[in-house]
Amino acid sequence: MNDETDGAGYSAANTGLLLVDPYNDFLSEGGKLWPRTAPVAEQVGLLGHMREVLAATRACGIRTLFVPHRRTAPGDYADWRHLSSSQQATARAQLFAVGSWGGEFHPDFRPVEGETVVHEHWSASGFANTDLDLLLKQCGISRIVLIGMRVNTCIDTTARFGQELGYHVTLVKGAIGGFGPEELEATFEVNAPTYAHAIVTVDEFVAALPGKPA
Repeated sequence: MNDETDGAGYSAANTGLLLVDPYNDFLSEGGKLWPRTAPVAEQVGLLGHMREVLAATRACGIRTLFVPHRRTAPGDYADWRHLSSSQQATARAQLFAVGSWGGEFHPDFRPVEGETVVHEHWSASGFANTDLDLLLKQCGISRIVLIGMRVNTCIDTTARFGQELGYHVTLVKGAIGGFGPEELEATFEVNAPTYAHAIVTVDEFVAALPGKPA
C-alpha cells in the first residue's frame, strides 16, 4: 500500500464494507455451488478470513452493507431477450432460490441490528438497478471494501462500477472467493490493478483499521 491508498483513510465515518452474496449455495457444505467454491475456499481460508474482516470492521464501527444477488423465483427470466450465460445457468439450477436454505445467508454472515441489506442485483453489479449508490452517499461513505463471492463476476463488476461512480475501492485478498485459481488471478493480477485503489491481504487490511470506538 502506498501513502495515497493506506489505511489511514479507513474510518467509520467514510468506509463501508460490502459483503457480496454470502449465500449458503455459495459458502456452505450442501450448497448448490459449494463443490465449485470449496477448493479455492479451503486454499485461501475464505470463510475464516471473511469472519475476520467482518469482526474487525464491526469492532471499529465501519458500516456493513450486504449486497445480495437476486434470489431466484420460478418464472424469472422467462420473457427476457438477452440472458447472459450466468443468468441462464442461474435459472436452470434455481440458484439462491426464494424460500430455500440455499437462498439464505450463511449463518456467520447475517446482518445484525443497524446493518443494511441492499436491493438484490439481477446480474453481476451490486450498483446497477439497486439502491447501493444512494445508501452509500446518504451515509457519507466514499470508500468501499469488498469481500465475498464471486471474484471475477459480482466482486469485479461491483468494484469497477464503484470506481466509475467515484468511490475509493479496496479488495481484500483471502476474503474473496471464486471457482478456481485462474479466476482469482484474472481479477487480482489483471483486472483490479486497473481500477482498484488498494488490493490488500486480510492482515494488511485489519492492521490498517482505526482502533475500536470508545
